[in-house]
Amino acid sequence: MMTPLDQAHAEMEAHPEIDALRLQFYERLADCELFLLLETEPTEDTAKPMIFPVEDQQYALVFDSEERLAEFTQKPAPFISLSGRMIAGMLRGKGIGLGVNLSVAPSSILLPDGAVMWLSDTLETTPEETQAKPVSIHAPSAIPEVLLKALDTKLAAMAGVAKAAYLAEVDYENAPKTHVIVFIDAIEQAQTAITSAISEALTFSGIEAGTLDVLFLRGSDPICAQLAKVALRFDLPELLEPKAHVVEVPGSNPDKPPKLR
Repeated sequence: MMTPLDQAHAEMEAHPEIDALRLQFYERLADCELFLLLETEPTEDTAKPMIFPVEDQQYALVFDSEERLAEFTQKPAPFISLSGRMIAGMLRGKGIGLGVNLSVAPSSILLPDGAVMWLSDTLETTPEETQAKPVSIHAPSAIPEVLLKALDTKLAAMAGVAKAAYLAEVDYENAPKTHVIVFIDAIEQAQTAITSAISEALTFSGIEAGTLDVLFLRGSDPICAQLAKVALRFDLPELLEPKAHVVEVPGSNPDKPPKLR
């Protein structure tokens, strides 16, 4: 069964001349859950990756499913499950690359430490924050298909953070017209994460000199009626009621990732 990472890798390999497809592969790698093979069982706050030397480079091994990790090891082995972005951040600057799905999937690839460093640096880019008042809203125009696809993927993962999102062109007071994605009644605590996700969608789309503003409006704001008439609407998934579960793998808490030794 092809996974999203397999699909992104296949598209990148089929068209190596298209930078946007390479960027989309790295975006999928950052977003997906990865299973990091460990040398020993992790403790509450420390994990030691299993390191494999390949041609004078050290690699930690990750897989995009437990089944693929088990197929590689052929025996029980310790691991932790983290997002690709968290693993890249923890390996940053340690001179360790990533071996992804080695020998067990079509997305098998070796990423050197420089690629891990680049990914971590790219994900840490902070969007600029400004204050501006929109005065008129227009239908979006000339939006690249690659950006629409990236936005759709990001928004599909934003369950419950806002009632809806709209893509449009906007005129500001004393500022040029630009494209904007507007979130209606977004949870205040989620707004920073939302902005970062949209910034990543733009970055990994490979659109040079592209800009996309992010606005947060209340559903009661008068301009929202105009948005509903002319903008491209994205319906965000509803937040499902969480089910009780037992965390069996140390490192599962994204607010307290383990330290890699």
